[in-house]
Amino acid sequence: MFLSTFEKQLDAKRRIVVPQEFRALVSGPFDGIICFPSIEADCIEGGGKALFDRYLSLIEEMPFGDPTRSALEFSVLGGQAKMSFDTAGRITLPEQLCDMFGLTDDVVLVGLGDRFQIWERGAFQAHRAAQRELAREGLAQLRTQQRAAKLGVA
Repeated sequence: MFLSTFEKQLDAKRRIVVPQEFRALVSGPFDGIICFPSIEADCIEGGGKALFDRYLSLIEEMPFGDPTRSALEFSVLGGQAKMSFDTAGRITLPEQLCDMFGLTDDVVLVGLGDRFQIWERGAFQAHRAAQRELAREGLAQLRTQQRAAKLGVA
């Protein structure tokens, strides 16, 4: 699982050192990662073959010609970039993805289990604050529902 949060710097060639913990998770026949524009947030989403297979399976469950399937194909398959690790464990982010999300110097890599995201630092901080608030509200709501269930209240 991709876990934790790492602050990194892009160099002038848009290279970033991928944390060793992340590199170990995607080792296999292709020594690198797959990235594409995230569907749920303004950042890059990445992972290994398992993530790609998960999205492909989801896409293939939908009928050909379905607008959601087409949108997923366009976003995930069409937006995909395969990046190999160099000897220092770096990848070079495509210029198009960097421009799309304002990635210039300081970036943040966030592990999300079977995938990770690459954020511009300022955008990450704002998103993290919003996600923490949403998590607090959701947890409070869940606890209220659990208490009501214990008491037999509908």
